[in-house]
Amino acid sequence: MQKTHSIGYLSRVTETKVTTIRYYESIGLIGDPGRSASGQRRYGPDAVKRLAFIRHLRDLGFSVDSVRELINLQMQPEQDCAGVDQLARHQLGGVRRRIDQLIALEAELKRIVSGCDGGTTGTCSVLSALKDHDKCEAAVHGGRAL
Repeated sequence: MQKTHSIGYLSRVTETKVTTIRYYESIGLIGDPGRSASGQRRYGPDAVKRLAFIRHLRDLGFSVDSVRELINLQMQPEQDCAGVDQLARHQLGGVRRRIDQLIALEAELKRIVSGCDGGTTGTCSVLSALKDHDKCEAAVHGGRAL
């Protein structure tokens, strides 16, 4: 007989909140677990592995849709891995775009902060720049063009 675990155990070993585990169940990323005689969710080793895989993908920034697609591809071991490669390359491109945006954001914030001459909040150059986009030099903040 296969050993099963509670949702609390699954949460601890995968460092995933119980509410997130239930959400993943509700959207079909994790199969519906078996239940004990008292109705408690019981998870086998496959659920632990699946959730660890999902958690790793989410930590790498993959969207839920990409996670679903990667799970489907993983379940077809004889299929060409081009789809997996494509998803990973797409994710890498997104990470690179975010890094570029963060570098621009860092430069803009450095410029704003370097303009601080002290004084009062009424004459604060930092506060003035933060409330007026026209005083920004960068065209992009946080991933959205102005």
